[in-house]
Amino acid sequence: MSEKDLNMNNDSFDDLLVDNNAASAPVDEASAEAIGEAIAEINEEAKEETKSIASVSAEELQSGVTPIERKQSRKEKRLEKKQAKEAKNIYHVSNWQIIKNYRTYNKQERAHYRYIFGRRIAEKVWPVFRFLILFGLGFVILYPLLYMLSTSIRPQLEMTDPSVMWIPKNVIFSNFVDVWQAIKFPEVLLRTILINVLCSVIQVITCGITGYGFARFKFKGKGLMFGIVIFQIIVPVQVVLIPLYMQFRLFDVFGLFQLITGAPLNLVQSPAALYMQAFFCNGIRAGVFILLFRQFFRGLPKELEDAAYLDGCGPVKTFVKVMIPNAKTSFLTVFIFSIVWYWNDSYVTSMFFNEPYTIAMEIEGIATKMMIYFTGETNGMASDYLVWIEAGCLLSLLPILIMYIFLQKQFVEGVERSGLVG
Repeated sequence: MSEKDLNMNNDSFDDLLVDNNAASAPVDEASAEAIGEAIAEINEEAKEETKSIASVSAEELQSGVTPIERKQSRKEKRLEKKQAKEAKNIYHVSNWQIIKNYRTYNKQERAHYRYIFGRRIAEKVWPVFRFLILFGLGFVILYPLLYMLSTSIRPQLEMTDPSVMWIPKNVIFSNFVDVWQAIKFPEVLLRTILINVLCSVIQVITCGITGYGFARFKFKGKGLMFGIVIFQIIVPVQVVLIPLYMQFRLFDVFGLFQLITGAPLNLVQSPAALYMQAFFCNGIRAGVFILLFRQFFRGLPKELEDAAYLDGCGPVKTFVKVMIPNAKTSFLTVFIFSIVWYWNDSYVTSMFFNEPYTIAMEIEGIATKMMIYFTGETNGMASDYLVWIEAGCLLSLLPILIMYIFLQKQFVEGVERSGLVG
């Protein structure tokens, strides 16, 4: 009700009151109170209607939707949901109804309901089956790490305590201190980094150049040489390790060293043997790295090289200025792979070093190291020395784990773009 209508009602009521006063006797007090209450009710209704009109927001006025219409639309939506639910209940056939009425169905209906029933069962079973697979794989992968951690932080006496399973009664970290001192961890870490980083850098450069050559250039014997690369991947290193050892034990280039010094050059007990293998693409897993680079460079557009050649760049400048910036993730991936494989290798390295030289070689003989550290003897090994063995394994994993934490994003991106997946 608008204010204009309210005023008109008040005027008409006043006129009626005047007429009644003129025509009848004076009004008593009770009648006057009733008339006042009626006027107050009319004014209150007018105020409430005015407030409801004022409460409509500017957006509602622009959209032309009133509160009443909004309320009706909500009722319509609820009604539609209710009808949809009723329709679903009418046409939906439960699994129990399918089993109960299966014999009454014809051939087509049986095939249809078998499909529906199977799909419903698969939707229920697959999440459980997937969880069991992931949990099983996670347990297989994490069990050694959890056991290693549980063993390395317990005292030596608790290794023979049958009441201790996973969580030790007393958590200690002195095992790591003992291993640190026994193997002289800082010195071994420095030697390992010098070998790993230099070999990995050399191998990344030479394998990158080789992979680029196989991907972009045509030359005689290309297929044969690439077959040698594949052969290098297939053949295990144990087959060629003895000839490789003899080559570096009696190293000579066309007899020049023997001609000058009277004897071949002995590169055993020197990191030079590992550096030279990396330089000539014969290091650890070098064939895999060449294949990765070849697959990546084949996926790059040929127009990049054509544009560089038109600008006056040669093959070397094109590789340095164009290809390497586009392949930086692949270079990083190969570098990480190379460091990890060199870090964990003790077989190839031990052929060129008689004494433990890297962390992997130290961990391989850590039981003897701990016996010498505690007793000064090398005869026998107690089973409860396992706490120091596991502590040494965790120490050896720590640098690689830290490196992966900082480079995992680039590593995953490089794996995706290097031809390993997809």
